[in-house]
Amino acid sequence: MPGFNHDPRLSSHDFAVRRSELVCPASSLKMMTKAAASGADEVIFDLEDGCALSQKEAARKTLIEAFRAMDFKSKIRAFRPNGVHTKFFYRDVVEVVEAAGANIDVVVLPKVHEAADVQFTDGLLTEIEQNLGLPPGGIGLEVLIESAKAVLHAEEIANASSRMVALIFGSTDYAGDIGARTQVRDEIYLYPKSKTVVAARAAGIQVIDGVTVQFRELEQCERDTRSAAEMGFDGKWAIHPDQVEVINRVFTPSAQEIAHAKEILELYRKADEESGAGVIAFKGEMVDEACLHTERRNLMIARKLGLIKV
Repeated sequence: MPGFNHDPRLSSHDFAVRRSELVCPASSLKMMTKAAASGADEVIFDLEDGCALSQKEAARKTLIEAFRAMDFKSKIRAFRPNGVHTKFFYRDVVEVVEAAGANIDVVVLPKVHEAADVQFTDGLLTEIEQNLGLPPGGIGLEVLIESAKAVLHAEEIANASSRMVALIFGSTDYAGDIGARTQVRDEIYLYPKSKTVVAARAAGIQVIDGVTVQFRELEQCERDTRSAAEMGFDGKWAIHPDQVEVINRVFTPSAQEIAHAKEILELYRKADEESGAGVIAFKGEMVDEACLHTERRNLMIARKLGLIKV
């Protein structure tokens, strides 16, 4: 199971890279096949918004076939059931996990409003794992923060289960929930995005930004992705394979960033060993332990992606 904790001081074995999460309808075997072959770090097969009402139950069988037959290589394998409070949720989880649980890494929960929604899902997964003899807690949870209520309860949601691996900010549903107009300025998302990032970081889990709905406008996708990276997100959702390359590029440390991280961390290590100094001067700036988290994170990502040796 990809690692639960995003603390950059963890070993690379525990660290999961989630630069891009590609979502596609679970009703389309063709689209799922294309997603599994893409460059995305995680693929999410969707039984919720991506499936028409008439296709939701039939899509479970297509989804199970995909999990059983496809070669995902090293991708994180996930699916999104319908919301906890819908009539579809229970059968979505039970049928899919019982049939393909050994090939599933993550369940992505939509329309979560409070910690109890996560805890209910945790209990259901625990019973299925016990029944099938799967490793306890082996299936992780990612939770969409996409309503006003979820934003207000983000801290409790992030800490609701040991299965939690990430929070995801769902901008489209959030805008609809608060009654915002379709075309809104970025400022409307500043508070809920910041709250989601802080809640995830305080819980030691990852945090993913939502989609750029203009899937053919790759320049817009790049602008949105750079903004997300600057805010502290680990990655971003994609709804088209063409977005994946853009998102991966932005969230991959550059050669210059890798070299910078190596240099500053080595200087800090030497200062500690040789003089016990906890603060160093680096290119005209004061550097202490608090300044090093981003550098460690960049090296961890680079190692996981094979850009530098372990």
